[in-house]
Amino acid sequence: MRLAALVGGLFLAVASPSGFPAAAADSLEQAVYRGRVLFMTATFGGGGRHCTTCHKEGGTAMSELPDGRKFASLSNAAAIFPRYDAKTRRVKTLPDQVQACVRNALQGTAPAFESPEMTELVSYITSLSEGKPIEMDGKPR
Repeated sequence: MRLAALVGGLFLAVASPSGFPAAAADSLEQAVYRGRVLFMTATFGGGGRHCTTCHKEGGTAMSELPDGRKFASLSNAAAIFPRYDAKTRRVKTLPDQVQACVRNALQGTAPAFESPEMTELVSYITSLSEGKPIEMDGKPR
């Protein structure tokens, strides 16, 4: 992965051997890792469920609700947000969706938008969409 930044009026692109810019290697990789751990284990104070209760194989496989209803993986989730939600009649972002899942499916206390937990969860979910085309308001696959 190559990332670029505007530094002192110059556009720089620097990649470390791990694929991340040397200055951000630890922080981005760690955020994705911590997000994956949260996704797999955190109940957010709910009834014992965690994200993988519904989102199988870390969100990479076809998923299933506890009642047996199936739905798409999260493999392109970050690529299809923001999305229009006809039920609420508003545009939802990926963090909005994470909050709704934690509140409703996990029956837990959703992480605040600016919290480290939200940043880590969104970082992990976004990592699942790497290389996917952007399809705002697209369909989950």
